[in-house]
Amino acid sequence: MSGFDLPEDLIVLRDTVREFAANEIRPHAREWDEKQWLPDEMVAKMAELGLLGLTIPTEYGGSGLGYLANSVVMEEVARQDGATALFLAAHNGLCIAQMLLATNEDQRRKYYPRLASGELIGAWGLTEPGCGSDAVNMTTRAVKDGDGWRITGAKQFITNGARAGVFVVMAVTEPELRGKGVTAFIVERGAAGFSIGKKEDKFGMRASDTVVLNFDGVRVGPEAVLGSHGSGYVDAMRVLERGRVGIGALSVGLARGALEESLDYARQRQSFGKPLAQHQAIQFLLADMATEIEAARLLVQDAAITLDSGKTDRVKSSVAKLFASEMATRACLNAIQIHGGNGYTKEVPVERYMRDAKLCEIGEGSSQIQRMIIARELLAGFAA
Repeated sequence: MSGFDLPEDLIVLRDTVREFAANEIRPHAREWDEKQWLPDEMVAKMAELGLLGLTIPTEYGGSGLGYLANSVVMEEVARQDGATALFLAAHNGLCIAQMLLATNEDQRRKYYPRLASGELIGAWGLTEPGCGSDAVNMTTRAVKDGDGWRITGAKQFITNGARAGVFVVMAVTEPELRGKGVTAFIVERGAAGFSIGKKEDKFGMRASDTVVLNFDGVRVGPEAVLGSHGSGYVDAMRVLERGRVGIGALSVGLARGALEESLDYARQRQSFGKPLAQHQAIQFLLADMATEIEAARLLVQDAAITLDSGKTDRVKSSVAKLFASEMATRACLNAIQIHGGNGYTKEVPVERYMRDAKLCEIGEGSSQIQRMIIARELLAGFAA
């Protein structure tokens, strides 16, 4: 692969998803935002296209693709609707991502085909009401119960939680070991003592359901342990590093959508006797948006290629996510400015893009957390 040129198979994937998103997602995105729900029919269509098993190996019914492919898909879907892309991010980039790191063969055979086909939707439970980025201080507990475990506690801001059939959940098994005392468990919907709580009424990403999960002594067997005992927190941090690349791509998609909508509007809208696009003030906004989108895409693709090579680089992931997410908010705000009063209405999609973009500065670690990670790595390298 030369530079950042996409290989032929990913160009085909990009074009396929681009057409699908334009025809199947764009016409309905506003309605889904208002109803705060992504229809089951759309989930089924994405499963048919192979998007729910994008990174699952082919021998288990998946597409067997990597992080660069995922970034391509995320950008194209988010171009039309950020909430639909967020659904994919939680399913592929969080739940399945941790399974790919830690499942044994029995778990792979049990869950992978059903996740790839859409029979099961995946969700991921790390954040709690009392701790977000400070995940090492989670309070959800799992205590031994015979050969299994009983889980008690709550998780908050769980994407896909209202519809998921399987959940990867982090729980403390040895409190005195802090991060090394957290174990991941696979919990299935319908387990005794497991309930879906309040659905959040959100500012953006409204078609993507976000809920509280409650665990009241939920018993799981030994086969529900995901990975080795005590490895849950370490694996979760690895998942977040990878997930940041996906959120970066989602951010690029939202920003690209804002730019393309603005270009169309600026060509058509007349102001002082000529199209907006002929006013230098508008041209500068468009130029800034285009420049930053290109830079963000390159950062995201570089981080994705690094992951696909089998390497991990937390700085690349954090840099890509930090820059792309903050860029998306700037781009969407500029798009509203270009649209003027129309941009402040729901008649055009840019106001929704702006609402959706803000989440990208929060999810998978806030911008402040990304700056901490980058600074720590920089200072550690300087000291060495």
